[in-house]
Amino acid sequence: MPVVPEGVFARGHLGELTQVVPFEMVDAAVGSARAVQSRVRELPSRVVVYLLLAAGLFAEVGYRQVWARMVAGLPDAGTSPSSSALAQARRRVGIAPLRELFGLLAGPAAGAARWRGLSVCAIDGTSLFVPDSAANRAAYGLHSGGAHAVAGYPMLRLVAVVACGTRTVIDVVFGSMAASEITYAPALSRCLRTGTLLLADRGFDANTLIERFAATGADLLFRCRNNRGFPPIERFPDGSWLTRIGGTVVRIIAADIVVTCHGGPRRVQRYRLITTLTDQKRYPAQELVALYHSRWEIETAYLELKSTILGGRVLRARTPAGVTQEVYALLVTYQALRIAIADAVLTAPDARPDRAGFTIALHTARDQVIRAAGILAATTIDLVGAIGRAVLAHPLPARRDRTSPRIVKRAISKHRAKGDIDRNSYKTQISIHILPG
Repeated sequence: MPVVPEGVFARGHLGELTQVVPFEMVDAAVGSARAVQSRVRELPSRVVVYLLLAAGLFAEVGYRQVWARMVAGLPDAGTSPSSSALAQARRRVGIAPLRELFGLLAGPAAGAARWRGLSVCAIDGTSLFVPDSAANRAAYGLHSGGAHAVAGYPMLRLVAVVACGTRTVIDVVFGSMAASEITYAPALSRCLRTGTLLLADRGFDANTLIERFAATGADLLFRCRNNRGFPPIERFPDGSWLTRIGGTVVRIIAADIVVTCHGGPRRVQRYRLITTLTDQKRYPAQELVALYHSRWEIETAYLELKSTILGGRVLRARTPAGVTQEVYALLVTYQALRIAIADAVLTAPDARPDRAGFTIALHTARDQVIRAAGILAATTIDLVGAIGRAVLAHPLPARRDRTSPRIVKRAISKHRAKGDIDRNSYKTQISIHILPG
């Protein structure tokens, strides 16, 4: 028999993830947002918040079906609310409790990647499709791909800072696609501080943004355009050199990345990096170029959010306020899964965050919701839980180095026909050649 709260509050839970997002935390978020119900209803605010979070685990069904899964394992499921009752409850709760809840959970989980004493994170942007309603169209617009190409759905732009290694979200900002990543990015300077190393691709190569981020005390490692001119003020023996961007002294590293695949092509890609780590002895150029590859952690995080959780689906909400509420709920659920994975990895000496299967964690968490299992911590402390045990029991293969150019691909089948080449058998050699400045 599952151990759950009594009465109408019993219906509000997230299975085992309730221990990551406990009742007290949700109540604090609801209270801070002044969204506590004036009287105890059939759908109290806490229960509605958990419904929104559970919807992130079951993106393929509507809210009534999400509700059915939340109460399936309870001894007394009670009466199922109507769709209109659930919609009214979601509007009553509003955006603020979900935003507060995300703020309570946001940040690097234990075990986040560190390099030479610095906490490594990455910034990048992505987009999400929202329902094609008049309100959403007015708020987000329809993205145009040219004179004769218009997206079928409005899209919102989301820019985040993600901790490398654990892939937990540190901070996020989102809104209309009419604003660029560069426009949204300055707001994320609020999460940067001394001891942080921020990685970014060429999309964030803007002098004003670099100066603003550097002013926080955080260190930067940004890729820039190869044709940018940087007058040197000092050259180093390793080929890197110092220059100024506004009032900020930065170091420029130019390198050729040579990828040689056994039985495959040989490719050479030129990189030019800007970094505030100006000490060439303490921060070797070769290591910085290799470290920049960690920026792809945020691409993987977006894949988990958009493909694994959402399955490529359009969001549910047909109003901008509902979209904002849904995005924060989705981020909280993603963060809770990532925290559960990170906690499990810490208990196993040989486990690595990049070999922890996010899909395994997601499906185990879904099962726990349906069974109403693991909601309250047992008298015997279990630091791993069912989610952690599933992840540790089925580690992913060691991650291969990324060797392909950045192109858009879509899988036709997960299964190879007999005789297909096993690309895992390729022996890849990657070499870094620092170019003189």
